[in-house]
Amino acid sequence: MLIETQTTPDANVLNFFPDSPLTTQGKAEFSDAKTIRKSPLAEQIFDLGDILSVFITSDMVSVTKAPSASWEDLKPQILAEIMDFLATGSDALINTDTPKDDAETIGKIIGLLNARIRPAVKQDGGDIAFRKYENGIVYVELQGNCAGCPYAMITLKEGVEKVLKTYIPEVKSVENYEA
Repeated sequence: MLIETQTTPDANVLNFFPDSPLTTQGKAEFSDAKTIRKSPLAEQIFDLGDILSVFITSDMVSVTKAPSASWEDLKPQILAEIMDFLATGSDALINTDTPKDDAETIGKIIGLLNARIRPAVKQDGGDIAFRKYENGIVYVELQGNCAGCPYAMITLKEGVEKVLKTYIPEVKSVENYEA
């Protein structure tokens, strides 16, 4: 996966150009805790610290850092966050037509998938990608070794579903996403 970078005349802004699309839902700018809930990628970048804003389009992430921060420290971390996010296959923007309660729930689901479930699934040579949330049902796609594993449904129901239902009461079940 290749991600090119370009500095802007303003030394506090750096643009990242991944070779895969980030979103199919237009563009959005994030500059505070309220707005980043609409983008799991922006949330991960803000978590690095010293970030003032993140602007996401289908083919670019533009990051503005605090003047006191160093690109030497931030750039590799931001690149890692973008590459990790692209590996999930998820959209960088949560559909803005999604009701507010659902948007918050989706943010929680993606956060929990990334923090607790993906690392465990990756240990077995697989991955998991959030696809959608509808009427209390979370649709995920198992990838890599997990996609063809005979224990995939057990992982989905006894692992993923159990964890999500424990921490997020709005989740009623987890289903395998089929395009």
